[in-house]
Amino acid sequence: MISKVLCFAALLAAAAAQYGHDHGHGHAYSSQSIHRHDGPAHEVVIHGHGHDGHGHGHGHVDYYAHPKYEFEYKVEDHHTGDHKSQHESRDGDHVKGYYSLHQPDGSIRDVHYHGDKHSGFHADVKYSTHHIVPHHHHH
Repeated sequence: MISKVLCFAALLAAAAAQYGHDHGHGHAYSSQSIHRHDGPAHEVVIHGHGHDGHGHGHGHVDYYAHPKYEFEYKVEDHHTGDHKSQHESRDGDHVKGYYSLHQPDGSIRDVHYHGDKHSGFHADVKYSTHHIVPHHHHH
């Protein structure tokens, strides 16, 4: 029983050390969400693959489900400066989405993209810069 109490006390001390003394850095935040909407798998026979040793082709059986999903994630870590997010959805061969990323130079890269088997992949990339105004402290 003593070892359980000591273990619990150690966990509390670690949590207090990590979260109790912020030193102005802020807390990190992340989230994710994934939704799959795939339909049931259907059997697909692919002809012309495989041989039975006598020169006769056998069909290969595979399974195919209509791909459909949506996901997103976000990270905000003020201590490391890691800020990014992404959202993407797919329905069959149509994919669309965006991502945003804070770059090391302070600019933000926003990318909106889409693609399908007929038109290929297209991305619209934009950069924005936030002006940082230095604060002067008077003593």
